[in-house]
Amino acid sequence: MGHINVPVISFLAILVVCGTLVVIWLPQWAVRLFLWILTHTLYDLKVIGKENIPRSGGALFVSNHTSFIDVLMLLAASPRPIRFMMFKDIYERPLMNLFARRMHSIPISSELRPRDMIQSFRIASDAMRKGEIVCIFAEGQITRTGQLLPFRRGMEHIMKGMDVPIIPVNLHGLWGSIFSFERQRFLWKLPRRTPFPVTVSFGVPRPPDSSTVEVRQAVRELETVAFEADRSASRTLDRAFVRNSRRFPWRFAAADGRIPKMRFGGYLVKSMYVARRLQPLWEGQEMVGVLLPPSVGGALTNIAATLLGRVPVNLNYTASNEVIQSCARQCNLQTVVTSKAFLERFPHMEVPGRTLLLEDVLGKPRLGEKLTALLYAWLLPYSLLKKALRAQPHVSDDLATIIFSSGSTGEPKGVMLTHYNILSNIRQMTQVFMLDGSDKLLGILPFFHAFGYTVCLWMPAVHSTGVVFHPNPLDAKVISDLVGKYRITFLISTPTFLQAYMRRCLPEDFGSLRVVLVGAEKLPERIALAFEDTFGIRPLEGYGATECSPVIAVNGTDYRAPGFRQIASRRGTIGQPLPGVSVRIVHPETFEPLPLNQPGMLLVKGPNVMKGYLGRPEKTTEVLRDGWYVTGDITTMEEDGFLTITDRLTRFSKIGGEMVPHIKLEEKLHELAEAPEQVFSVTAVPDEKKGERLVVLHVLSPEQLAPVLEKLAQVDLPALWKPRSNQFYQVSALPYLGTGKLDLRALKSKAMELAGDLRLEPTST
Repeated sequence: MGHINVPVISFLAILVVCGTLVVIWLPQWAVRLFLWILTHTLYDLKVIGKENIPRSGGALFVSNHTSFIDVLMLLAASPRPIRFMMFKDIYERPLMNLFARRMHSIPISSELRPRDMIQSFRIASDAMRKGEIVCIFAEGQITRTGQLLPFRRGMEHIMKGMDVPIIPVNLHGLWGSIFSFERQRFLWKLPRRTPFPVTVSFGVPRPPDSSTVEVRQAVRELETVAFEADRSASRTLDRAFVRNSRRFPWRFAAADGRIPKMRFGGYLVKSMYVARRLQPLWEGQEMVGVLLPPSVGGALTNIAATLLGRVPVNLNYTASNEVIQSCARQCNLQTVVTSKAFLERFPHMEVPGRTLLLEDVLGKPRLGEKLTALLYAWLLPYSLLKKALRAQPHVSDDLATIIFSSGSTGEPKGVMLTHYNILSNIRQMTQVFMLDGSDKLLGILPFFHAFGYTVCLWMPAVHSTGVVFHPNPLDAKVISDLVGKYRITFLISTPTFLQAYMRRCLPEDFGSLRVVLVGAEKLPERIALAFEDTFGIRPLEGYGATECSPVIAVNGTDYRAPGFRQIASRRGTIGQPLPGVSVRIVHPETFEPLPLNQPGMLLVKGPNVMKGYLGRPEKTTEVLRDGWYVTGDITTMEEDGFLTITDRLTRFSKIGGEMVPHIKLEEKLHELAEAPEQVFSVTAVPDEKKGERLVVLHVLSPEQLAPVLEKLAQVDLPALWKPRSNQFYQVSALPYLGTGKLDLRALKSKAMELAGDLRLEPTST
């Protein structure tokens, strides 16, 4: 946001005071004209769904609450006067009281006596009966977490016996303005843009007996619509990177084992140099291959490709040669950028197409090249910069990258993600976690993984946040040193990697961390508790899919202060959907919506949902239904929006006609073994009698396994959920992908090998 600017803040404060005095003394029509001029001068106000506001008669507006000027925005957006339900403590403040009385606001507070609360509800109801519009901010507070808070039930009390519509309203864009509580700072921050873009959306009228849950869902879906309306064709990853690098040239940008420190000014110059060197080698190619680990060199190569208008395809170097070759064929890759040092670590890897070694491509820079890169970085406007680089032009809906699915359950598919998809997901993430220039992120996830590409590579680059790269996420000692040396505040990891850190890192090593976000797989409670006991910080579980760029839902950081408690996380859940993301829970077969707390298929809609699968329109049609992405995950949703993944359809077995969940059985086995780390993995193999039978791979010794089997026989689980004792097989290690996910294909293959014949006895491998 920048540092405190006293003249700007003073001007805004004077403007607010003068505006309040104008509102107090002018007639209401003049007040509305003044607010229209104000909001269309300092703000770029966009209104969606104005036709949904009744031309006459009463109605109840139910809106989210993101800033102190929400009232002004609604007054400017609505063609009709509005009476607001106002928090009593604010209503009674001297200057505000004059304004509130002038606007005929209705005081209300949860601390009022029941009789006074009923009186406030009655005033609101009577106003609507007289044909007026009343507005209630159903969250009851301005959000301090950046997330939509639970809706209180005051709306339902007001609407008892009423025959007027409820109009869902969403205020989008005010989070981050100087009048919001982003990073817990009110006023003391600079506007990101002037005029500041704000969207007010009015939803389709709902019946008066609608529940708070239904209206909250409608308000959330309006946020998704607002994100779409906020789309700009010129907003691309490379444009955002250039703009932010020029804005904060001295801020720490990136580092790795070879480059101890690079500021954004140098990051931009270096990316220009890399782009100019690679431009003739990529001539005529739409997609270019990248085979590099998370590092400054890998990041610069991806940024350079984007600056040149190419689509970088980061290949999965942990996959087989057959998979790598398949990905290259699908993308028609002619060249692949890699490095000598990297290839030495993978001597048997077959690099597809023409190999470009980074050491050779970038070696022996000439003085003229350095000066030209400096000139490009600092003197050329963005449009001229693109022409100077002879870059292919692109817009926000163009492809930014192809991310291939991990292939844990089948052949990899190329997921097409656009600039708009990735920038939206970055905006959603930074709204929840409120990152700024003082934060530093540890980039240990590979760029061929959607989480690594979006959050580790591009989020720091376009949000002006520092990142420290390291290629091996299991190198616990080096990682602990990096966290301490650079004072890392944001760690993104997986449950598998957390287990390695608990074994090898000291409690004080992670003392600088503010957020530990875990994804890729379900975070078992045993691992979360063990990590918290060891390092004093609880990991926050998030959830995503490559097809969603990838983050869908997260647990955030709670807000606590005198008189306030806003919950942004809940144990055992994957958190709430990101701002702008709408979700539905439906029946897996009929796709009919299901009630709260009932498991069903999770559907996702938002600006981060992919364009489709590369060259596979039939697969795209299967998973995209009217803009809703079918995740394949079985989920429940609570009243306040928190989601819980109960299982994946791919991790169920149909045994004797009944669906048996693998993950729940794994959790029970770990509970019986009292194991904080992953030691069991459940899969299934074909069975002639029952269709499938359960098989468990484990890393325990026979002495450790025996008591678990005894306890399993006694626990209260359905008989079909209990594998036979001769279906437990010891292996030296459970199979994992390079992203830290359990390799389900390898797991099933090993199970088929060990348990394909019923006559086999339990085996050590």
